Amino acid sequence: MSYLSRISLGSRHFLNWGVTIASVILCILILPTRLPGMELLGIGPNWPLIWVVAWSIRRKRTLMEAIIGSMALGFLQDAMTAPHPTHAVSLVVVGVLTIVLQKMRSIPPEIIEKDPIPIALIVFGMAMVAETVMALQFSWIGEKSSLGDIWSYHQRVALCSAILSSLWAPVLYFPLNRLWDMTSSLES
Repeated sequence: MSYLSRISLGSRHFLNWGVTIASVILCILILPTRLPGMELLGIGPNWPLIWVVAWSIRRKRTLMEAIIGSMALGFLQDAMTAPHPTHAVSLVVVGVLTIVLQKMRSIPPEIIEKDPIPIALIVFGMAMVAETVMALQFSWIGEKSSLGDIWSYHQRVALCSAILSSLWAPVLYFPLNRLWDMTSSLES
């Protein structure tokens, strides 16, 4: 009998929360990091977005859990960067769309668990959506830049963020998925 199978139910639940919180902290801390291969035109991967997609695609997530988790991570990202416009809105949209995509069973869970390409494609699309929501917020605020400048810059940011985030998504998704599977299998 392994050590993990002898852990009490309360400890298993605590372990699952510990993995989740530790992974959120890791994603927030590596957000400003720019190692070789992690930057394209001055833009890095959107680690919180990758985490939201990985967390939301889990089989037992509800829409409300996705909204709350995405909003919390968005506010943490705002604390690390600029709070206006907020990242919470774009991450909530991503969390909700990912849950809807997962609930529609458009991609079988067996494929997602074994193949990095569906995760990379989902992250690519969600990064484009998230950056579009951010550009819409910038347009709505309309401080110093013209609408043409905002959308011109948005195209570059969206494409670079989507490419880098989708390339790095499997690096974060598969270890997290394995840890979450391990802790959730202990709970049942």
